[in-house]
Amino acid sequence: MRKRFIRSKIVRESWMNENGLTELLSLIKRQKWDKLFRRRELMHVAACKEFYANLTVYLYKKKEIARSRVRGVKIELDNMILTSNLGVPGNNGICEYIKEVWEESKFYKPLEITKKFANDKLITAARRVKSTEIKPFQRFFHLMKNVVPRFGKRDTTSFMDLTYMDHLSMRRLVMMRHMSYMISVDNHELPYGDWLTMVFEAFKVPLIDKQGVEPKRYDFFEKTFLNMCQLKREQGVW
Repeated sequence: MRKRFIRSKIVRESWMNENGLTELLSLIKRQKWDKLFRRRELMHVAACKEFYANLTVYLYKKKEIARSRVRGVKIELDNMILTSNLGVPGNNGICEYIKEVWEESKFYKPLEITKKFANDKLITAARRVKSTEIKPFQRFFHLMKNVVPRFGKRDTTSFMDLTYMDHLSMRRLVMMRHMSYMISVDNHELPYGDWLTMVFEAFKVPLIDKQGVEPKRYDFFEKTFLNMCQLKREQGVW
């Protein structure tokens, strides 16, 4: 497997409070993700490669089950087991997150979401929204998209991004489908390398500490990462 792994972003509450990101921090806490995003796990690359190489996702009684094997240990996860391992809520979620089409359903209205984030009620068709169209207070939702290890351009949004941004108030159910989706797409990095450490530990997969990769400066949701996103704070406002 030649795909490389990336981390989720690490959040430091004190830095966010000191740098005008209290609203975003409040959003993270409302989702009950704050403990997860504060963790600084080692990323065990070899174990992650084995996990994805052996990963299959199938439906059983309308539930998605992720199954893999790492260093001889069988790993089988449904959403409740996975979220329990990560310490986040496991009910409800954003299943449309992985869609690549501007598809309308009972709960998802692409045109209305486009109007909302482009701040233009006269738009007649769903489309990507540029970050320059997003109002300052809405920018927090765009920043939140970049906290989760998604891929693609930072200066524009896809339907997946807009849907995700619009439903941050819901409990999240994106990780298993996202992992399965990413493994099937060419030329992509693989997400959640550090979070998988918690899964490996829960299933007692043997890990050797010296094989773990420490987080780098750009893995923190702080100045280096925000500069990479071309986001600057001017007169106290991002």
